[in-house]
Amino acid sequence: MSTNPPSEIRIKRLFRRTRFGIFVLFGVIVVSTSTLSIRTVSSQLSEEYESNSANIAKNIADSSVDILLNRNLATLQSLIDQFVEIQSIRYIYITSGTGEILTHTFVPGVPDVIRDSDPFATEPVERSLPGMGDFVEVGSPILAGRAGTVHVGMDLDLVRLKIQRATGQQMYLICIILIVGILGSIWFVKLAVTPLEELLSYVVGLARRSGDATTDAKVLERDDEIGEMARLMLHAVKGGTTPGAD
Repeated sequence: MSTNPPSEIRIKRLFRRTRFGIFVLFGVIVVSTSTLSIRTVSSQLSEEYESNSANIAKNIADSSVDILLNRNLATLQSLIDQFVEIQSIRYIYITSGTGEILTHTFVPGVPDVIRDSDPFATEPVERSLPGMGDFVEVGSPILAGRAGTVHVGMDLDLVRLKIQRATGQQMYLICIILIVGILGSIWFVKLAVTPLEELLSYVVGLARRSGDATTDAKVLERDDEIGEMARLMLHAVKGGTTPGAD
């Protein structure tokens, strides 16, 4: 019984690390690309929504100067109710120059978290309101803060949902590229394996002194490195056996 293992087993062992390396390489590419994509989309969408909220707060602040001077709170309430209908804007409230909440869109009332916060703050701040969710609040001063401050709350849950949808679409594309890349790498490895299998079978035939092994034109007529190795081995075998022949 021959001790030589089948050629397929030998070839599989030879390219086992290559295939593993390809899987690891594609895995690293997918993970790094996905991480960068999620961070980029998340940052861009968050900045966009914060910028839109800040612009809305500024527009309300510019539009409410005359209303506040006339103390027409009903008109002011109508003004902010219109802006709340904009997607992602969940609440708006306006404080006076002394920090008093003049009007708001909270139902049924202003949460304690809002009442305890700084009424003059204009920098973006994250808030978690019980029963409502998570928000990013931005502010805009009215007459440099002397007439009050407009505060606009942006729904973070809606922003996160949009981020998930945007990144989800990119993940589909990345997964397709991953699958195509792996299948393509397997096909290319198979292209390299096939001639090696032919060479290995030829060498086994030479080792067994098979009659047809020395005249196997399929391998000997190749014009690449496999053909050169096959012809070199045939020459070595013939040269090694001729001196000892009777």
